[in-house]
Amino acid sequence: MSRCAICTRPAADEHHACATCVRQLQAWLREIPRQLPLLQASLRPETAAHTGRTGGAAYAHAPLPLRLDVLSLLGPGHPVPTADPYGDFQGAVPIASLLYGWAHYLAGDMPAVARDTHGTVHISPCEAAAPRHGTSVTAWCHWLTAYLPHAARRPWVRDLHHQLQDLTTHIRRITHAEPQRHPKTAPCPHCEAFALVEIDWQGICCEACGQHLEPEQYAAHAATVLAVLIRAHQPTPEPRP
Repeated sequence: MSRCAICTRPAADEHHACATCVRQLQAWLREIPRQLPLLQASLRPETAAHTGRTGGAAYAHAPLPLRLDVLSLLGPGHPVPTADPYGDFQGAVPIASLLYGWAHYLAGDMPAVARDTHGTVHISPCEAAAPRHGTSVTAWCHWLTAYLPHAARRPWVRDLHHQLQDLTTHIRRITHAEPQRHPKTAPCPHCEAFALVEIDWQGICCEACGQHLEPEQYAAHAATVLAVLIRAHQPTPEPRP
């Protein structure tokens, strides 16, 4: 049994990320595309023009037409922060650039297997990541999600986790859209505690024992619990004389 490099919980053999931290990565990669419309709606500042007087003369200047912190997230850029000797950099690495950079880094860390015309197998690093459905933010998120099992085996998964966490936190600070908690009525099938909670984009988990359920699993479990409760409260038929 290995130890998670992110939270130090037990992880599968030869893994550097536990199942809980991998699910958190999956949740952030689901959330980021859903936050894009809110980011785009936040581009225009809501403040009015500022007015004042200097030397007895009135002046007025309009604010910038777009928020630079939002524009820097939605625009092009480098996968890593560039040198900032004057401290002018604000915000985070652009979303698409960060995802693109991690996808290509992950691809270069994976072996590519090919067979030549003579039937000889050649193994070499992948040249680049190639999503099947374009190169949008959503496409990069889907690509990274598909290859998280490989990332979980690499020591750099800790850096991926921290950078996606920082990015998601920065996005939420702008959009004010936090994942909501929705308590579930059925008890946990593992520890029987009434502590199941569904969190937006993160699935259903038990806050008592950490058990994770997919929505389909919870629906089947809740139906079973309901059927047991119905049978338990049905009146027992009186015996006939």
